[in-house]
Amino acid sequence: MTADNPLSGRLDDDDYPAYTMGRAAEMLGTTPGFLRAIGEARLITPLRSEGGHRRYSRYQLRIAARARELVDEGMPVEAACRIVILEDQLEEAQRINAEFRRAAVEQHDDSP
Repeated sequence: MTADNPLSGRLDDDDYPAYTMGRAAEMLGTTPGFLRAIGEARLITPLRSEGGHRRYSRYQLRIAARARELVDEGMPVEAACRIVILEDQLEEAQRINAEFRRAAVEQHDDSP
């Protein structure tokens, strides 16, 4: 593959909806019903192909895998989805907080 191949960028894109429902379920070791359930719980929203079929990205599969871990530990799907959403929000808040701290340190270092 060459660098100017447009497919190359899609293959590296974590958000590109490359996986069908069947393939995603197989990769996660779960059922299409599980993927539908976490979709209904609004944990992930798969994109749709022109034919209306669900397509999942690698990022969505990682999120689904985390939910599956919690379900496998005995947690109800809805609770597992809520926990994953909260974990994701916490991670984002921590990232933003770290950026603000770095900016404050840089601003302090630049002051006379």
